[in-house]
Amino acid sequence: MKGNKAKLFGVMAVLLVGAGLLQRTAIYPSWKKNFAPRQQGLSSDLSPDQLLVAMAGFRELIAGILWVRADSFFDTGNYDAILPIIRLVTWLDPKQIDVYSTGMWHIAYNFTDEEQRSDRRYVPPALALGKEGAENNPHTYEMFFETGWLWYHKIDDDHQKAVNWFQQALERKDIDFIAARKNLLSNALQRNGQVREALDFYLKLLADAEKVYEKDPSFGNQQNRDTIENNIDTMLVRMSQRGWFATQLGYRDQGEYDIDPPFDVGFSAQVTVEDPMVLRIRGSWNVQPVGSRIRFILRDSDFPNAVPGGMEWDKTDSVSLDPPKNITYVQDGLFVRNRRFDRKIDMSRDKTMYPCTKPDYVIEFFYNPRSAPPHIQDKFGWNGEGMTDKNFLNTEIRPGSRVIFATLKLTRDQLLRRGEWIDRVPVVQTPNYVPPKRLKDEPRMIAVPSTRAETAGGPNEPAPELAPSK
Repeated sequence: MKGNKAKLFGVMAVLLVGAGLLQRTAIYPSWKKNFAPRQQGLSSDLSPDQLLVAMAGFRELIAGILWVRADSFFDTGNYDAILPIIRLVTWLDPKQIDVYSTGMWHIAYNFTDEEQRSDRRYVPPALALGKEGAENNPHTYEMFFETGWLWYHKIDDDHQKAVNWFQQALERKDIDFIAARKNLLSNALQRNGQVREALDFYLKLLADAEKVYEKDPSFGNQQNRDTIENNIDTMLVRMSQRGWFATQLGYRDQGEYDIDPPFDVGFSAQVTVEDPMVLRIRGSWNVQPVGSRIRFILRDSDFPNAVPGGMEWDKTDSVSLDPPKNITYVQDGLFVRNRRFDRKIDMSRDKTMYPCTKPDYVIEFFYNPRSAPPHIQDKFGWNGEGMTDKNFLNTEIRPGSRVIFATLKLTRDQLLRRGEWIDRVPVVQTPNYVPPKRLKDEPRMIAVPSTRAETAGGPNEPAPELAPSK
């Protein structure tokens, strides 16, 4: 009996050694060549037992177990604990598309301050994760689409990047199973100022949808075809009313269109540092309809890769789980109603996200009509042809588009209320800022006439106040 046990252990030892040799000489080199991500460098961070498990051929199993564990962290809001799991799972199993897409969303959206503003320092690593996921999974549209969506929705700038990623997604045949996602390319083309290309793409989608419906006249296929047809009809009307056809045909000056004459938005702004790292932002915006959101940015004056009204978001290929600790970047949307905005931004409870270590800071206000809702674009046009401002119209920082851009400056002492600013309230404002006649934090009613409608006091006078309710 003892002899049999000895032989059994001997055979097991031989098999284990053989498996190790096979793993080292054949399996692992093949995995490294065909499946290993190109940018990780993560193995040096693994403990010996984790590395042994990974090398023993149980990568996918362990990756699945770890991702199930991550669910519990999502449920409890323990978002910090999820980051290393995302990185470890994508290293163990680079074909885990759900982990890549969920990881991108998690990194870009879930890390927020006390007022639910996302930490924009995480956007570059989220993009890098999407790029890596696409490189490791070129057979499917999913990571190309997800990366395009991040450009389109979260960043909402440099729209050519969204167009490029959506176009790469369309090159993968499996996107045909989710036809509605194709439509986003047309929206991205419009935001990029490519109106004719957006219409041409809709027409191609309609031709494809007609063929599919002829083969299978199901309700879903009919609905898809009708939706595309409605989008085309709506776009043709807008191209006509916004003067696009007239411009292309050379008779733009022979008639008046909805974008005529250019509307003066009358932008002005004031920033008050009410308490350390607490800003009160007030200003005017003479556009009556609800729907305007003006981008507000506060950043270090030497913030890396900054551009007017934003930054170059994809300057890194590193999927960093820990953004730089010494840089400050705040971005928010100033919601306009009744022709003015009034917003309080409190950074004082989020000193890790907003360390404020630099001596000087830049405040930027930015509005691009390409990102405006359709009812605002009906007056402003796709590229801002129907919008002007005698103080802050800018035609250079976004080529091909007329935008509103204004900038102010603050020092660290002002922002933190230190030194001479302990007993003085720092206030910076545009030269044309005039305080509103009625100082109220929130108007009781929201005025929703059209942009071109004139009030009793004229197009640029404040809307009449309603009597307070009893």
